Amino acid sequence: MKLLILSITAGQGHHQTGLAVSTYFEQQGHQVTQLDCYEYLSPAMKDMVSHGYLMSTKYSPKLYGKIYRLAEKTDNQDTYSTVFQLTNSLFHNKMAKFLEENAPDAVVCTHVFAAILMSYLAEKGYLYPTIGIITDFKVHPYWESTRLDYYVVPNEYLIPSLLKKGIKKEQILPIGIPIFEKFNQKTDKKTARKELHLQQMPTILVMSGSMGFGNVYKIIKSIDTLPYELQLVTVCGNNKKLKKKIDKNDWKHPLVNFGFVSNVDKLMDAADYIITKPGGLTVSEALTKELPMLISKPIPGQEERNLEFLLNFGCCMRISKTSPADEIIAQLMMNSKKTELMLENIRLLKKPQSTKNLYEHIINITKR
Repeated sequence: MKLLILSITAGQGHHQTGLAVSTYFEQQGHQVTQLDCYEYLSPAMKDMVSHGYLMSTKYSPKLYGKIYRLAEKTDNQDTYSTVFQLTNSLFHNKMAKFLEENAPDAVVCTHVFAAILMSYLAEKGYLYPTIGIITDFKVHPYWESTRLDYYVVPNEYLIPSLLKKGIKKEQILPIGIPIFEKFNQKTDKKTARKELHLQQMPTILVMSGSMGFGNVYKIIKSIDTLPYELQLVTVCGNNKKLKKKIDKNDWKHPLVNFGFVSNVDKLMDAADYIITKPGGLTVSEALTKELPMLISKPIPGQEERNLEFLLNFGCCMRISKTSPADEIIAQLMMNSKKTELMLENIRLLKKPQSTKNLYEHIINITKR
C-alpha cells in the first residue's frame, strides 16, 4: 500500500504526528511519502507560515490568541471561500500532478490547511480515501470547511464538537492522536531511573518543548527551595542559552539537565510528574505514560484549549503567578490522594493504541 501524509510546518506537533504514522506503516512494510505541502507547493509560503507561527507564538502570543479566537467566531465557510479558495486555486495544479504521479491509496492530513487543500482537489475530481488528524484536544477553526472521509480526534469527548460543525458521527474516529509506539512500552520507575543514572527518589521532569519556550529556569528555581526529597530532570530542547544557564547554577536538589533528547519516553517512565506546555502530542504521550501534568505558559489559542480540556477532566494542575510551581508540588507531596485522583482521570482519557488503530482503519478502507 502507498500512503501519502500531508502536513504543514507550524510547530513540531503536526510533523511529529505524521512521522509517528509514517514510521508505523513503514515497519509494516508499506510505502510512505510524507510531504510538507506548502514547502512543496511554494517555499515562500512555507517560510511565511512556519516563521509567522514561531514569531507570533514566541514574541506576540496575546496577538496570536486574539487571532485564534477571532477565527473561532468567524463564519469559516465565508473565510474558506475567500482566503483558502484563492490559495488553493493558485497551487492546486502542482499538487494534482503530484497525486497523479504518485497515486497514493490513501491520504492523511495532519494539519487543517492540508485538509482544506485535499478538499479543494476532491471538488476538482481528485478522489482518494482521506483522513484528517486533529492534533489538539479542541477542534481547530476551519475543520468544518473540509470535506474528508474520516476525522481522527484525541478522544470521544470531542464528538459533540465535531457534530456541531456538521461532521457525521460515522466519520469520526475517536482513537487518539497517533504517537510513536515506544510510548506504549512501559519501564517501571526504578529501572528507568537506573538506566538514566538518576537517584531513586521522587522525580519531576521539566520540559520546555523543542524550541525551548517557557519559564523553565524560574520554575526549577522555585521548586529547588522546597524542603522535600526530590530530583529534577530538565529538557531544554534547542535552547542552548537556557541549558548553559541551568548548568552554571548550584542547585540544592539533584538536577540532571539535557538539551535536545530522543528518549522522552524513558524520561517520562522515570518521572512522577511532568511540567510542560500543553501541546497536543506531548499531552497524548504523557497520558499514555500515565504521568500527571503541571501545565506552564500555554500559548493562547489551541494550547489554552488543551489546558481547559485537561483541567475539566482533572488530569493536570496549572502553574500561574498566583499558583507557582513550588506550591503545587508541595500540595502534591503533602497529599498523595490528589495524585491518585489525577491518575484515575488520566486512565479514562489515554489512548495507547492510537497509531495501531489508525493503521488498521486505513488498511480496512483501502481494501474496500
